[in-house]
Amino acid sequence: MGTQTNKKKFSAFRPLLENERQELVERLAEFGEGGNDLNYDSNFADSSQVTAERGEVDRLILELKDALVLVDSALDKLQNGTYGVCENCSKEIPPARLEAKPSARYCIECASKVKSVAKK
Repeated sequence: MGTQTNKKKFSAFRPLLENERQELVERLAEFGEGGNDLNYDSNFADSSQVTAERGEVDRLILELKDALVLVDSALDKLQNGTYGVCENCSKEIPPARLEAKPSARYCIECASKVKSVAKK
């Protein structure tokens, strides 16, 4: 499939990805720079609770940043005409999968293989 054909075919996904990107950027902004701008009660008696909360915030920030990288990558692929192509098998990712997850890197079959390898 030609690059221009691919761009036209998947152009409807651009607004979805741009909206998702904006939401991720806004959520990250709520946490400030790396979550360090959040205020925790210094008088709180249970410092382990504060530590746990900071750890949870750091984990969430990392997940948001990872999601942002995926969305930015999908937008780049839209621009260069490679959006909707599985990074593993190079087959077309079904539109239904892209509708459910616009930043998908893999077709369903390859995604399940990647997940099972990651769990090991």
